[in-house]
Amino acid sequence: MRHYPSNSPKAAARLLGLAVLADGNMSNTELDTLDRLRAYTQLGLGRVELHTVIHELCEDMLANMQLTWEDACRVDTDTLARLLREIDDPALQRRLTRICIAVIEADAHVSEGESSLLGAAVEQWGLHSEMFEPRADRYEPVERAARDERLAA
Repeated sequence: MRHYPSNSPKAAARLLGLAVLADGNMSNTELDTLDRLRAYTQLGLGRVELHTVIHELCEDMLANMQLTWEDACRVDTDTLARLLREIDDPALQRRLTRICIAVIEADAHVSEGESSLLGAAVEQWGLHSEMFEPRADRYEPVERAARDERLAA
């Protein structure tokens, strides 16, 4: 896997890429959710840059044979733990968790791979309370940031 500086936009974007790929299918619904939330802007990237990071993630996974196939595409647990350690800023961890939840729920199905990814992030980052926020408020900070960005543009 490529190395990105800790808490960098690309390190954060790679985790969003893992959320998109965790069910073994890069669906338009999930990518549309990233666009709707303007996730790329929230990370300090352009839309093309976010998609480039996701493409590079796919290349790295194939080149390094970090894949395990059980109806889903995901990295092994050691690699996932290392990638999650690259994000140690609590505010960025919370933002990524919320965006990942939105992406994972976008197709109205949570696969085993998606559940494992989200569980590993929540466990490693100690964000158990993020999983139990009232549903109506869960995405509000993410959507507010996207709305504010659109208004500023």
